[in-house]
Amino acid sequence: MASAVVKPETAPEHCPGTESDQAGKASACAGCPNQNICSTAPKGPDPGIAQVKESLQAVKNKILVLSGKGGVGKSTVTALLSRALAASDSEKNIAVLDIDICGPSQPRVLGVLDEQVHQSGSGWSPVYVDDNLSVMSIGFLLDSPDSAIIWRGPKKNGMIRQFLSQVDWGSLDYLLMDTPPGTSDEHLSAITYLSQADLTGAVIVTTPQEVALLDVRKEIDFCRKSKINILGVVENMAEFICPCCQKSSQIFKPTTGGAKKMCEDLTIPFLGSLPLDPKIAKCSDEGKNFFEEVPDSPVVKAIERVVEGLVAKCDEMH
Repeated sequence: MASAVVKPETAPEHCPGTESDQAGKASACAGCPNQNICSTAPKGPDPGIAQVKESLQAVKNKILVLSGKGGVGKSTVTALLSRALAASDSEKNIAVLDIDICGPSQPRVLGVLDEQVHQSGSGWSPVYVDDNLSVMSIGFLLDSPDSAIIWRGPKKNGMIRQFLSQVDWGSLDYLLMDTPPGTSDEHLSAITYLSQADLTGAVIVTTPQEVALLDVRKEIDFCRKSKINILGVVENMAEFICPCCQKSSQIFKPTTGGAKKMCEDLTIPFLGSLPLDPKIAKCSDEGKNFFEEVPDSPVVKAIERVVEGLVAKCDEMH
């Protein structure tokens, strides 16, 4: 019996299939967002998919952190989530994988910018932030934090495969994957390699204004077409609370009701809102632990509530 033709969910009507010799080259491929990946990828089942599945067998929850638009604080929220998860239970092991290849932020935000990655027979060893929190990023492999990464899709694809299959994480309860904004090569590569690795789902980060929500709706559509569970939406920078007078101000006006209203309309979980606190931004720049430096910040209290909801959603998946 002939094998079924494998077609992406968003493929054009006459797509030849990803395993065809004409993948990315046929006339039907013109204009398809996946054309470059299909034309350069090896034909037949990618052996990297099985390698990633085996490598991540001891990782209980694998979570993509997404954003439709840049500048909404996705990397900061990823770091906050990882810190909060690690602080909530010292027996649980948490890790962050920075797959924002061209803009790796996690080494600085988590305070391990000057660390180096070591390689052993079992793969790359992640850098440890705390006893139960580790991180891996291409930022550790650069000569300088200012070095630009100028790569086309196939090279990014190979780097993400290595990160997912060749890092010796050990046993993990949560692996948070910090992605670039939008729905680009990095996202397609990640979901392809994680397709057999039981991806738990995605957390989507936004800000309240409509210009950000426009792109978040596209991100939600991407998740639905790619069959990724949406664990919930986090609304970042929902309000500014003055550290002097404690008065609340809305920096980004939720003219269409904000993220909560969007989640109600689209029937997806809303995990909560995070206020804007300049002290958190300062901690991120200096790589300090938010929970130790500013334990009374309203952001810390809010992220703990978000983590409670996230943990509950992940538990539902098992």
